[in-house]
Amino acid sequence: MAGISWHYVLKFIITGDAAVGKSSLLIRLTDQRFLANPDPTLGVEFGSKLITIPEENKVVKLQLPERALMARDVRAHADPHLTCILVGNKVDLCADDGARRQVSTDEAEIWAREEGLLFVEASAKSGQNVDAAFEEACRDILEKIRRGVFDDDRSPGVKLSKPAGNGLTLDPPTHASSSCCGT
Repeated sequence: MAGISWHYVLKFIITGDAAVGKSSLLIRLTDQRFLANPDPTLGVEFGSKLITIPEENKVVKLQLPERALMARDVRAHADPHLTCILVGNKVDLCADDGARRQVSTDEAEIWAREEGLLFVEASAKSGQNVDAAFEEACRDILEKIRRGVFDDDRSPGVKLSKPAGNGLTLDPPTHASSSCCGT
């Protein structure tokens, strides 16, 4: 088995209110499974995953601590060019008529746009759009890197992988679904 290498390490923080599915999103992304009754967490979950962004020809390692923080707290202390994505989780619970929705898709899209956020509706239970949400955020970050927005020496959430001189590479995926590699 070939070793694994990546171009960038990107640090993501999953924030939100209690019981919105932060840990479930993390577990779905990193382990491709769903826990029907997860234990409440106190911001101690951690995961990582390698994803490939083919159009960028880049492999990115995501590091994902789940935190009991509010997004506004993160944004107040982070790089001003931070990429944020609003993930409307639990879309699987929405009836066709939208009766169980707390927020309409249109309302969420408008709010996200006004706040400068990306937006995706997802379901940690079914897996719908979970990978896509993080891939979209990675594409946005990679575009900012290409434009020179992030400086590797000052942005702690974006790190260029330093060559280790060991010649390790990532084998190309053998199937269309995303692969999962936690470390």
